[in-house]
Amino acid sequence: MILTVTLNPAVDHTLQLEDELTPDTVARTDSAQFDPGGKGINVSKYLVSLDVETVATGYVGDFLGRFLQEELTARDIPNDFVEISGCTRLNTTVLTPQSEFKINQNGPTVDEMAVESIVETIERYEPETVVVAGSLPPGVGPEILDRIADAGSWDTVVDVGGDVLRKLDAEYALCKPNREELAAALGEEIESLDDAFAATRSLQERGFERVVTSLGGDGAIMATPDAVLYTPALDVDVVDTVGAGDALLSGVLADRERGGSDESALRAGVAVASRVVSVSGTSVPPLDDVLDHVDEMRVTAH
Repeated sequence: MILTVTLNPAVDHTLQLEDELTPDTVARTDSAQFDPGGKGINVSKYLVSLDVETVATGYVGDFLGRFLQEELTARDIPNDFVEISGCTRLNTTVLTPQSEFKINQNGPTVDEMAVESIVETIERYEPETVVVAGSLPPGVGPEILDRIADAGSWDTVVDVGGDVLRKLDAEYALCKPNREELAAALGEEIESLDDAFAATRSLQERGFERVVTSLGGDGAIMATPDAVLYTPALDVDVVDTVGAGDALLSGVLADRERGGSDESALRAGVAVASRVVSVSGTSVPPLDDVLDHVDEMRVTAH
């Protein structure tokens, strides 16, 4: 079973306006959408669609926290969150004909007692894999990831910012940076595919058993103890890239959960991400057949 931890989840609030925003003017709309958000939550959503057992946990608070849990339950996403004081954050996106505006809250402060509660929640489920993904809430630093990684015999996977990756000390089974996060973790520029190969290997040698780097339209890289593998992106019409990195990680983890090789896991990750970017919105597209032809995808070693 794969348990996901979203330490700083959000309710994503999306507004669509017919006209551009102007100062000192009231904008009105009939369009408003509210969705449970957070990278770990997204991973659990995709895993459910891939028929992999999962539970989503993390911190929630107040009425937005209750809404998030109710929505996940209504969408058949198993969840067991730790309730804390303060209110789950609301992240607002305003879409106009020509622009996109984003306002993200920092989130509620987490204290030491809540840190122990999340570890106890994880222990209760005895997962084989724990995925910690997304931003850190106020009150905790990278040490919370090390605490989770050291607390049990599970494999710990992280999908966090490069500044956090750089400060981790525990042993991790896998991390999944994108190009920008990889550059931030290493403090260097990544301008070419060859740079990305070298940087992915360099990060893997710093204490991660495997590193999967998502490169958008350039595909994905996996550095293992034995090789650096590469799969190009599939030729699909890209409609919306929201959730692509979470989908990639979900495909990799789903294949590994079924005993797949590193090569097949990388293929699966790219296949799932390619399906997700081919549709708009945050809903999960059908994934029941997405892995039918992954053996035909090309993987090369570098």
